[in-house]
Amino acid sequence: MTLKIALLQLLPGKTLQEQLQLGTAACERAKTLGADIALFPEMWSCGYSIPQDKEKLDSLALTAQSSFVRSFADLASRLEMAIGITFLEKGSDKPLNSIIVFDRLGKEVIHYSKVHTCGFDLEKVLASGEDFYTGDLDTGETVVKIGTMICFDREFPESARILMLKGAEVILAPNACPMEINRLSALRTRAYENMTAVATCNYPKGQPDCNGHSTVFDGVAWHRDQPGSRDMCILEAPEEEGIYIASIDLDLLREYRKNEVMGAAWRHPEKYTELVNSQASVNENVR
Repeated sequence: MTLKIALLQLLPGKTLQEQLQLGTAACERAKTLGADIALFPEMWSCGYSIPQDKEKLDSLALTAQSSFVRSFADLASRLEMAIGITFLEKGSDKPLNSIIVFDRLGKEVIHYSKVHTCGFDLEKVLASGEDFYTGDLDTGETVVKIGTMICFDREFPESARILMLKGAEVILAPNACPMEINRLSALRTRAYENMTAVATCNYPKGQPDCNGHSTVFDGVAWHRDQPGSRDMCILEAPEEEGIYIASIDLDLLREYRKNEVMGAAWRHPEKYTELVNSQASVNENVR
């Protein structure tokens, strides 16, 4: 059993209507390539444009019930393919950096807002999400437990760890930043330590501060009956714009998760209290 993921490594347009048209065409193409799910890069609705002026920022923010977002729910149903659509979402005070995953029937499976916003940069004008979520994605052939995290969430092991503890087999990770050796290594590590597949969709070269290199790590570090380890990276896209397809072998992943020692198998949570102690002392130079 496989899960075929299309990473929509696209350059954005200049208007919301262009984003809808470009995104629709890309999803239609992904379906012809056999995808079970199409994933957009971070904040596709505005092309990761984050004005620091409140009025301009608010003018770009959309509700989950907006015609733009609902168009992708309808598209998922029409194509019978799941879609992870990303957008700048209206919040009660500040906007949120969000993703909604619609299944092949157009039903909402996950609605997540980025927890670890880049408050040191442009995202200081955004609110942070409340929690990490998983959901059951019915592909028509199997049900896959998926989770979501966004870009900077990757740098915090707790993000993927919580998703694993909530049952995630596959983590979808929209992105908008340069993917270099350290960030790619973090994604590889999140997949390795949690025995989860991690699929990351970035903007291509040509988008400011982005360089493509969308990836899928399948979470299987070795085969029990074969010597040595294996490369978990089953896809690394080039810099160029395109739709890149990876097939995750779910049978292989599930068998691996039953028998191997990462994930939750040998945890000692009773010894981790310092991790959730907000008053824990840290070096004053470490923020």
